[in-house]
Amino acid sequence: MIDHLTVKADASLRDGMQVIGVGGAEIALVVDSTGRLVGTLTDGDARRAILSGVSLLAPVSSVMNHEFTAIGPESGRAEALDLMRAFGFQQIPIVDGDGRLLGLHLLREMIGAVCRPNWAVVMAGGRGQRLHPITDDVPKPMVKVAGRPILERIILHLVGFGIRRVFVSVHYKAEVVEGHFGDGSRLGCEIDYLREEKPLGTAGALSLLSESPTEPLIVVNGDLLTQFDVGRMLAHHSEGGHVATVGIREYSHTVPFGVIESDGPRAVGLTEKPTLVCDVNAGIYVLDPRLPQRVPAGSEFSMPGLLEDCLARGEAVGVFRIDDDWLDVGRREDLLRARGQEEWV
Repeated sequence: MIDHLTVKADASLRDGMQVIGVGGAEIALVVDSTGRLVGTLTDGDARRAILSGVSLLAPVSSVMNHEFTAIGPESGRAEALDLMRAFGFQQIPIVDGDGRLLGLHLLREMIGAVCRPNWAVVMAGGRGQRLHPITDDVPKPMVKVAGRPILERIILHLVGFGIRRVFVSVHYKAEVVEGHFGDGSRLGCEIDYLREEKPLGTAGALSLLSESPTEPLIVVNGDLLTQFDVGRMLAHHSEGGHVATVGIREYSHTVPFGVIESDGPRAVGLTEKPTLVCDVNAGIYVLDPRLPQRVPAGSEFSMPGLLEDCLARGEAVGVFRIDDDWLDVGRREDLLRARGQEEWV
C-alpha cells in the first residue's frame, strides 16, 4: 500500500511536506477524489515554492509538478530503470489506464542499497537462424521486443538487482552488439566482451574470461525475456552449497494423439491427447567461481555438458524454480507471442 505517500489535491503545501517527511520515498503523490494521480511534489519542489514566497497554507496543487512521468503496470523493471537513468528520476509512479495510482518504483530499491560483487555472463553470440529473415541484419539477442533489444532488457534486469559487471559473448554481427552497448555506462554497468572467433556453444565463452570471478557467477542465455529474481537465485545457490544451480521452468505439452499403453500384443490402457508436464532448463545458471576453469579453451562446449561433468564428479547441482515471467524467444512462434503478433511481417 502507498496511501502514506499520497496527499489530496486540495490539501496544503504543509500537508504535502509532511507526507514527504514521513513517507520515506522523498516524494508526495497528489491524487484527486477518485484516486487519479494529478501531480507529484518533491522536497525540491517544496523548497523552491517557499523561496519564491508561497505560503505553507497554499494548496499543494498550486506548486506540484503537473508534467510528471508515470508508467503502466504492464511495464517491467527494465523500462522503469531505463527511464530513471535516462532522466535522472529517483521515483516513477505506476498508474492504470484511467490514471489511478497503483504503486511507485523507487530507484534505490531497484538497484539495491549495495552493489553486488557477482559478475554476469550473457551468451549473445548466436545467429538465430530460426528467426530468419529478421536475423539477417541483426544477431538474435538484438531483436527488438516492444521497441527494445532483448539483450538490453536482460542487462537492465541484471543491473536492477545490483549487478555492475557484465560480460557479453559475441560472434555473429558482434559489431552491432558492441556499437549499441559500448562500455555499458549508459546502462549503469561495466560491459566486457567475450569475442568468439567461432561459435563456442552455450558455455564455451566462459573460457574467454580474462579474470577469474571470486563470487558465484550468473550465466544467462541471450534470447530470454524474463523477470527472474536474481537475488533469490543467488541466495538459494549459496544456502544450498551447490557447485552449480540451474534455473528450471515448468513446461507442458499436449500430445495431439491418443496414447496407447501396451503389454506385448495387447492394449492395456488408452489416454486421449494427454498433457505431459516436466521441468525444463530455463537457460539461467549460477556457477561456482571455479567452474569456468573447467571449460576447454577454444572448443565448443555446452552448459549441459558442464553440469553433467559436475554430476559425474559427485558434486551438488541445485535447481531454482523460476515462477516469474519467462519466455525463450529463440523460436519464431515465441517471438511473435512476445510481440503480440499473430503472423510474421
